Formats: sequence, C-alpha cells, structure tokens
Amino acid sequence: MKNVWSLFSFLFVSMFALPAFAADGGINGSAAAIAAGLAIGIGALGGALGQGRAAAAALEGIARNPGAQNKIFTPMILGLALIESLVLLSFVIAIILTGKV
Repeated sequence: MKNVWSLFSFLFVSMFALPAFAADGGINGSAAAIAAGLAIGIGALGGALGQGRAAAAALEGIARNPGAQNKIFTPMILGLALIESLVLLSFVIAIILTGKV
C-alpha cells in the first residue's frame, strides 16, 4: 500500500511540477491558481494533522503523569507554534502564486 501512495504522490506532483519547468517563459494563470489551491490545502491539512498528533500526545502524557505538566506544556506550545508557522508559510506561497494569475 505504501508503494501505491508513493507512486500516486510522484505522479500527482509531476503533473504540476514538470510543466513549470517548460521553456515557455513562466507559469500560466490556471496553473498558478491550481498551485495556490494545492499549497494552502495541503499545508492546512498537514498542519492540522501535525497539531492534532502533538496535542494528543501531550495530553496523553499529562494524563498519565499529571506532575509532568509543566515539562510537557511549554515544548508542546513551541511545537504547535512551529507547525502553525509552516501553515502560514504555505498561505504566503499561495498568496504569491495568486498574484501571478
């Protein structure tokens, strides 16, 4: 199953990445719009999954050992902030690509 997802991912990325390297001088408007939608969609999905896993693991750790709350809470907040910064980066990339439409 892992190989199928890897192949699907490669083909999906190639469908949009390879035309971007064509010698026509740049990316056209429809490709930029699709790329912007994919950038924010995949970025938000990945960020949501990452934040969900991080929060679940931290809450499980606190539930198992309530005395470790102070040692778990601060790194969890730092990790969530870093994950959110990647989502915001994908948003900025989407805005830049939308400017090319």
